[in-house]
Amino acid sequence: MQSNGDLITMFSSFQQTLDEEKVKREDIKQTVQSIEQKLREMIAILQMIHHKADEENIKSICAKVSERFPEVLTDLKELADKIPIGQYYKYNQQWSFAMQRLVFVLTYVHYLTTEQLMSRELVAGKLNLKLRWEDGFYLDLDDYLIGVLQVASELSRLCTNAVIAGDYARPSRIGIFLSDLDAAFRLLNLKNDHLRKRFDALKYDLKKVEEIVYDLSVRGLKASSSTDKPASNDSKTSTDETADAEMQ
Repeated sequence: MQSNGDLITMFSSFQQTLDEEKVKREDIKQTVQSIEQKLREMIAILQMIHHKADEENIKSICAKVSERFPEVLTDLKELADKIPIGQYYKYNQQWSFAMQRLVFVLTYVHYLTTEQLMSRELVAGKLNLKLRWEDGFYLDLDDYLIGVLQVASELSRLCTNAVIAGDYARPSRIGIFLSDLDAAFRLLNLKNDHLRKRFDALKYDLKKVEEIVYDLSVRGLKASSSTDKPASNDSKTSTDETADAEMQ
């Protein structure tokens, strides 16, 4: 028969494990809070785009945000070093929201400078993250997709402010981008969870942009096809390289 002393010894060791786990989670929390604070500051800067949504102001704000990325990368590396390989999902709820916002900031700035979607591989590369959890601290697919959907919501808002700033061509380009993004997301078999709800919001974002483009067309304010064409592949490549250099 197991003695009372044996049980006391066993559960005392359990308490030690629980205490160590609590200390580790608190350590992770402090690093995540540092990341979240920096992200709040970066997002606050990005919001200034809506005050004056012209090309010059957008480029200036994107440059300011890009200058702050190295600070976030330092904290992100510190966080990654605290998570043992194979234990990502044991703690990931602590930083999942922050990671989604980080993806949003990175992909939003990339779109504003290139008018293209930043791939998951490129985002992971910029953040020095892996693509598979087995390899270590990585970029979760759900976090990437939710971050991208947040960009869609922000672009629908930008459409209105671009028109106010006299940029009648941008809404049409955003509309094409969101339409392509909507079609791409429809290829995914999303379950009824948070990601699915975020995707449902994309349909309303697209509808809002389409209404703005329609109103511009009816009022004769829509840009002509010659000024509304996307850049050529060569110019896109050049723009991508410039944007990537700014993110370094």
